[in-house]
Amino acid sequence: MSLQDAPLAGVFPPGNEEDWRKIVDRALKGASFDRLTSKTYDGVAIAPLYPRATAPGPRALRAAPGRWSILARVDLAEPDAANALALADLEGGADGLHIVFAGAQGAYGSGLLDDGEEALAHVFDKIRLDYGIPALVEFSPRAPKAVDALLRLLDRAHIAPGVTRLSFGLDPLGARALHGFSSAPWGGEESKAFAQRAKSLADAGYRFGTVAADARVIHAAGGTEAQELGFALAAALAYLRALEEGGLPLEEARSLLAFRLAADADEFVGIAKFRALRRLFARVEEVCGLSPAPIYVHAETAWRMVTRRDPWTNLLRATLAAFGAAIGGADAISVLPFTQALGAPDDFARRLARDTQLVLQDESHIHAVDDPASGSGGMETLTEALCERGWEEFQRLEAEGGLTTALEKGSFQGRVAEVAGKRAQSVARARDKITGCNAFPDIGEVPVATLAPFDPARFDASAPNGAVTSPPLRPRRLAEPFEALRARSDAALAAKGARPRVFLANLGSVAVFTARANFAKNFFEAAGIEALFGEEGADIVAAFRASGAKLACVCSSDAIYAEKAAEAARDLAAAGARVYLAGRPGELETALRAAGVAEFIYAGGDMFDTLQRAFEEAG
Repeated sequence: MSLQDAPLAGVFPPGNEEDWRKIVDRALKGASFDRLTSKTYDGVAIAPLYPRATAPGPRALRAAPGRWSILARVDLAEPDAANALALADLEGGADGLHIVFAGAQGAYGSGLLDDGEEALAHVFDKIRLDYGIPALVEFSPRAPKAVDALLRLLDRAHIAPGVTRLSFGLDPLGARALHGFSSAPWGGEESKAFAQRAKSLADAGYRFGTVAADARVIHAAGGTEAQELGFALAAALAYLRALEEGGLPLEEARSLLAFRLAADADEFVGIAKFRALRRLFARVEEVCGLSPAPIYVHAETAWRMVTRRDPWTNLLRATLAAFGAAIGGADAISVLPFTQALGAPDDFARRLARDTQLVLQDESHIHAVDDPASGSGGMETLTEALCERGWEEFQRLEAEGGLTTALEKGSFQGRVAEVAGKRAQSVARARDKITGCNAFPDIGEVPVATLAPFDPARFDASAPNGAVTSPPLRPRRLAEPFEALRARSDAALAAKGARPRVFLANLGSVAVFTARANFAKNFFEAAGIEALFGEEGADIVAAFRASGAKLACVCSSDAIYAEKAAEAARDLAAAGARVYLAGRPGELETALRAAGVAEFIYAGGDMFDTLQRAFEEAG
């Protein structure tokens, strides 16, 4: 009998939740089962185990079944260099291109600067748009000539619109949310100009993604999944209304619409978010009297999760994000190269970005089943919860007078800012861990190459005279505060030949102090404060003086602390150290403070605030 034929089902008895709970309760050792339940920033509870869904919701199916399109970003300022990279990406396995101008939502320190016909002719040289490759253009107020320039290029090349998959992605409301201005009031000149432009493109035969409801700026500014979904729905509805008022039948207007969302490293929430978008817009279609049809969804790995420090960890986050978007049913995915936050990515970084998706397709085959999350109890529950929260946010925006009114009042931006503040606090306390930043920093990392330095001005756009203004939503990476401390450490190293230092005063044996010493090392080096280990059995005062550090952190077990920590703290303080202790002090706090311990470092404390003070003391 082969293993394939073995009756394994009879060897292992079927499990049930009751038996599982008994095992879990033993592992928890009296702690509450609720410890295993987490919550999203929308307040959605995520339990550790779910039964199989008895009545799965509508399946989240791509507009075209099967493989999603792998898109490569075209965002280098120099047209010929951008063209060379784009051709290399297409030859290396990318299915299409994601064209990003400076001032667009996706202009993360890069972006095309020239939207003239000559420059774009160089960018698109030898790129066969007539082969039907998807080419998604991001809307930008800094590229007002781009649409007409591309139309002239296609006309000059005698390429019929019907054979192309060129998406112009008109998105004035997304640009307004990002930059905080629009040239004229929506509902007046701006919406009329938008509808006229979209209608003219549709009449010319360009109907693929002519309009884009792009909600990435909500994610990049720190918002929740529900806020991102609510914004996307509200923008889509505003565009449908404008197009209908501009003379397009509603069904035809709907066919011009595409969506764009950010894909985060929380893959389960990401899967649910992309699934929820399809269900939610189907509900909008039904309310509008339309029969739901599959929408085109473009995903891009999230900017806010990218780090400048230990950028190799971005590969892990991008893989999780791309996996979540693909399982969630995205039609096209752009993966940010792992060096995006450092500057213009080179060909190696771009190759890894597309290979991330090629491995998911060609080796993992995750596209082989449409909506594989369907029927999963956990995924169906999470999807429905995000549908509820997203619909609530959408209704709130509509109740406020629509998206444009909410942006003008700043009410929506205020809700996003509130969540962003909570998120920043969680990062500061390392409750939300970012590998390479507030967890497992690599203080000795080797710099990686980029083609051009990061240019923050590529995010910006200038408001014209008489513009309607509102509070902007500014993209912000979660790692930025810690990276600022690391940058100060690098500056100290360049100026003085050494970083700020902390001496780890390890008490007892290696087996006893290693856990807290490693915790302290990771804690301080998250700010670029180099941790120097005290050796087992060494004279800690002599070793501290020899280290050249101004800070000392006592590290050991609770039992050793009760015996030796106070004496060690007094000796170190007398030697001129600012003394820290790794771990919660408990009943020893008063005695330890009296002995000279200035601060205690432990999981859950305000890590960033403590490190700011430590950096000043260590300098």
